[in-house]
Amino acid sequence: MSLSTLPTPAAEHVRVVAPVLDVVVPVYNEETDLEPCVRRLHDYLRAEFPYRFRITVADNASTDATAEVADRLAATLPEVAAVHLREKGRGRALKFVWTHSDATVLAYMDVDLSTDLGALLPLVAPLISGHSDLAIGSRLARGSRVVRGAKREFISRGYNLLLRGTLAARFSDAQCGFKAIRADVASRLLPIVEDTGWFFDTEMLVLAERAGLRIHEVPVDWVDDPDSRVDIVATALADLRGIARLTRALGTGRLPLAALREQLGRNPLPVAGVPAGLTGQLLRFAAVGAASTLAYLLLYALLRAGAGPQAANLIALLVTAVANTAANRRVTFRVRGADGAWRHQAQGLAVFAVGLGLTSGSLALLHALSDPPTTVELGVLVVANLVATGVRFLLMRSWVFRTRPGRPVLHEADVNASPPTV
Repeated sequence: MSLSTLPTPAAEHVRVVAPVLDVVVPVYNEETDLEPCVRRLHDYLRAEFPYRFRITVADNASTDATAEVADRLAATLPEVAAVHLREKGRGRALKFVWTHSDATVLAYMDVDLSTDLGALLPLVAPLISGHSDLAIGSRLARGSRVVRGAKREFISRGYNLLLRGTLAARFSDAQCGFKAIRADVASRLLPIVEDTGWFFDTEMLVLAERAGLRIHEVPVDWVDDPDSRVDIVATALADLRGIARLTRALGTGRLPLAALREQLGRNPLPVAGVPAGLTGQLLRFAAVGAASTLAYLLLYALLRAGAGPQAANLIALLVTAVANTAANRRVTFRVRGADGAWRHQAQGLAVFAVGLGLTSGSLALLHALSDPPTTVELGVLVVANLVATGVRFLLMRSWVFRTRPGRPVLHEADVNASPPTV
């Protein structure tokens, strides 16, 4: 992936001193729409925005007269600057300008100004005050007013549902071209955002959420630009590739989110009497346990007729115990890499023996008292497994995956194996 985003030698920056807000307008071949957009935005900011501002036109290697228009605006309006990049990519343009800006708050909006500018101050106010870390305009939040066709509405809602299902995203609108971020947050977050195109927004927001950053959402009035040049199919395919890449990166733990959370002071608030990370571990352990129990019951039911209840219980419990230890190691306790894996499995088998004793003992006691039908057996096993599950969690947290002297903490919600630098 190329990260060459240096401006051309002829680029000149005309800047006001230390603006509070830097609004970036990324453009590619927008020689017709650029000047009216910038002048309208400039007029609005001078009349309505109570802080010092800059408008930065980020030209993404345009092949028409966009660069000349941008330079002319920068020469005419003192609050306007122009940057010319040699390569295309909205994400590349935003990353370059944002990481080189001296403003306190960094924002961007699309050149078509589809979003009503009245939402700009509500967007950046929580960032200026320090209350929030990022802010996004949302076309899907309650109170927003949107004018667009059914096709784009379906695609937008479908994409955000996909993000919720695959990346557990909680923000409502990933792709609205109306966002802002505090400069101190951007300096730490943007270096780990890899995408240079349209997926940049989504990746930034997902990583921000995973790092515990506060994202402020503003309902917006938004009117679709019928002359939009976005290639929907190409953008959708790029987004799907981005989702797959980001899912792998989060799954392998190679992103330094725990370090970022620590640097920005976004670790979970301590609760008296509750160990750090316990709530998240319990939820993840419960999910793994539910899947393991279903697999166990299915294997037991399949094996019982041929092997008998005790043998079926032994085999089903052994198979699911190995899978359960591996899943809890990775999902619940966030342990990455092969270091200690065999030891964890051996300890997991010891924990399995406790579960085997509980379930086998329950079966033996049940058959000593009566000759129960299979449904009663399964019911008893469910209860015994619930008890065994509680014991398993305690043993895994306090023994199998406990923190050892001289080794990194393994029980925080987002600890991973990446170096603690951003």
